[in-house]
Amino acid sequence: MPTTVNSAFAQFLKETVNLETERSKTARSSRDWLIRQINSLPERETDFPKLVEDFHLHYGSFARKTKTRPLDDIDIMIGLHAHGATHNVISHDLIKVYTNSNNLILNSLSNDGNTINSKMVINRFVKSLSNIYQYKSAEVNRRHEAAVLNLSSYDWSFDIVPCFQATDGYYIIPDGNGNWKKTDPRLDKSKTERINQAHDGNILNVIRIVKYWNKRRVVNTIPSYLLENMILNYYEIQNIKATSYVDMEFIKVMDYLVNAIYNYISDPKGIQGNLNNLSFDEKSNISNAALKYSDLAQEARRYEKNEDHKSAISKWSEVFGNTFPSYG
Repeated sequence: MPTTVNSAFAQFLKETVNLETERSKTARSSRDWLIRQINSLPERETDFPKLVEDFHLHYGSFARKTKTRPLDDIDIMIGLHAHGATHNVISHDLIKVYTNSNNLILNSLSNDGNTINSKMVINRFVKSLSNIYQYKSAEVNRRHEAAVLNLSSYDWSFDIVPCFQATDGYYIIPDGNGNWKKTDPRLDKSKTERINQAHDGNILNVIRIVKYWNKRRVVNTIPSYLLENMILNYYEIQNIKATSYVDMEFIKVMDYLVNAIYNYISDPKGIQGNLNNLSFDEKSNISNAALKYSDLAQEARRYEKNEDHKSAISKWSEVFGNTFPSYG
């Protein structure tokens, strides 16, 4: 058991917050294996859409290395061959995709032989995924934006999102209503990597530990993607690099959230506009919580400066709950 704050945080990150190294390796291997199985579906099933392997993407918090325990899902985007299909952008979250071809498979996944229905595409994935080795279950996720696959050999599920890539580079994915919408997860990943590298690799632990605190639901929970971007925005404009001491960085982030939670938070992809759709009451509750937990954390730091590590560790337990290591 730890006798210093630094050793307590090291243990907390390793055993409670961060994904286990070997488990992450297994998860990546399982993801790559599954993609190979999906790539074989058009050869095995004559009515499965043709795929474009170069368009496949790993995305989400697991791909960005910002995921905390437990590892419960892995996100994959699977590129579809458009066969000359065109699309009409009505808004960033409403796109119509038209087959404009004699491709019988895409035509069969349309409402009228012309407009490709994303729900029908997802349902086609669900049907075919049942033929994959170690299949346990497959279903449409609650937002109707992905096929969710569970395999008998793994604890985590796979969220599989069919997509097209537009000629100008962005991706088109299901919107949950049968139509499509814009995205580009590559921009999220590159932003995370760029800012983390600028701070000597110290940002990922900060993101993960703040996300862990957020998941305790001591107050209105900040949507994970919004929280990640707020933390990245904070460090992007700092002239002094983040340290490897996550306790000190946690205080900085809490102090930042007190006021920043009220701000307009731009989508780094330039697609969604403002990511911060929380109500004023939710923002106010989060601001008050950030102030409260900043005060608790600063009290813990004062104990540590006075070399009272037992009291400091106890105070950090008030911040992170009883999963934080005990002294001694």
